[in-house]
Amino acid sequence: MGSSKKFWMGIVFGAIAGGAVTLLEKPTRQAVKEDFSKVSGNVAYVVKNPNEFIGDVKAAVNKVRSTVEQVTEDVAFITEKVEEIRDVPQEVTDLVKDTKEALSKIASKSLPDPEQQ
Repeated sequence: MGSSKKFWMGIVFGAIAGGAVTLLEKPTRQAVKEDFSKVSGNVAYVVKNPNEFIGDVKAAVNKVRSTVEQVTEDVAFITEKVEEIRDVPQEVTDLVKDTKEALSKIASKSLPDPEQQ
């Protein structure tokens, strides 16, 4: 267990050292400072207004839930229509066969028999 702890400590110290080395560059330091200011401002606002934050989170969750429900309904509708479209070709084939048979019957009744001529 001791070597595992050393490994994770090495990872942490390596990350800290890597972060420190990247801060040697001035633009990186400025970007980190700006990001830290934004994050600390947001955290301070949340700490001062936890109910508003919770309300915002609940609203976001409800919006996501509503969107998921709508997408689910849309997918079900599309699936239903696809199944209907799959059934249509068989119905069309049956209709064409029936029409062909009916026209053949009509044609055989209205055309003179070639053997009688």
